Amino acid sequence: MMSTQSENTFVVVMAGGIGSRFWPFSRNNHPKQFHDVLGIGESMIQTTVKRFDNICPPENVFVVTNREYADLVRQHLPQLQEDQILQEPVGRNTAPCIAYACYKIAQRNPNANIVVAPADHVILRQAAFEDCIQQALEATSRQDILVTLGIKPTRPDTGYGYIQYLENSSPLKKVKTFTEKPDLELAQSFLESGDFVWNAGIFIWNAQAILKAFRRHLEEIADLFEEGASTYYTSSEAPFIDNAYSQSRNISIDYGIMEKAENVYVILGDLGWSDLGTWNSLYSLAEKNEDGNVVDGNVLLYDTQNCIIKTPKDRLVVLQGLQDYIVAEYNNVLMVCHRNEEQKVKEFVADVKARKGTAFI
Repeated sequence: MMSTQSENTFVVVMAGGIGSRFWPFSRNNHPKQFHDVLGIGESMIQTTVKRFDNICPPENVFVVTNREYADLVRQHLPQLQEDQILQEPVGRNTAPCIAYACYKIAQRNPNANIVVAPADHVILRQAAFEDCIQQALEATSRQDILVTLGIKPTRPDTGYGYIQYLENSSPLKKVKTFTEKPDLELAQSFLESGDFVWNAGIFIWNAQAILKAFRRHLEEIADLFEEGASTYYTSSEAPFIDNAYSQSRNISIDYGIMEKAENVYVILGDLGWSDLGTWNSLYSLAEKNEDGNVVDGNVLLYDTQNCIIKTPKDRLVVLQGLQDYIVAEYNNVLMVCHRNEEQKVKEFVADVKARKGTAFI
């Protein structure tokens, strides 16, 4: 028999993103969370849900995704009931996504203790992860606080949020400042100061704490989703959500709540974490051969070093004389790009959409 806390523990997996920095592998009709990116025999969303097997009962896992991906979620997670798949009619960033899930969960269980996690992150140290989550859940079951996991930064990355915390002897540390995606100079100063960590984008709170935070900091989103209380778990839910999303602003939970709230805490974890947002992040995690190449495909290499190559198994690829390149082919697109220029992938996607149409996106 699970403890009362476990029965009150819910997990929300956010799986609506397109992952355009992983193009051409991640596509509109098949985003990266539904791929076996690491070559381990299961998709990222399957790995993410499995990660919570010891944390909450399977009926308490909710997946929020774009309506276009609902069938993919059903295929990858056949154990979910229909009520556990929350379908967004359109992407509106993480605040509406989290509001939808948390208001729906709270309607059924006002004492819910909720973990929110992206579907496409990598965590290599499972035991350390479970320990951090259980510490956070114990704290949020007793206090109305908002908790996030913090990761020690290894470089001045401008793609992450940064958390400055007040040092104490407790695993639960008060957040002093919360800065989303700083410029390079600021990120460098954060790194040098030593009292900043990356925001892993994994949040823990009880239902009442997050509902209060929406009411205080994002009142118009609170109004929208509170109104749906009588429709959740009924046939009226989908039309209600269509209407709510048509009125909702596009804003992240980081900008909308976490940067403003005063009751934010962080637990530091050495989790082997990566948001796996880019080709370079996959390169840094994956196993390399003696020439520093990461190879997934039917490939012959000559005088080629420090490349990441991900191509279809049914196509022979021969490469000569490349150093530090991404070579990626999926479906009808082949991309060759220098690893140091991977930030241009988003530009490629925009150009392709404008000049070649959506068939390649």
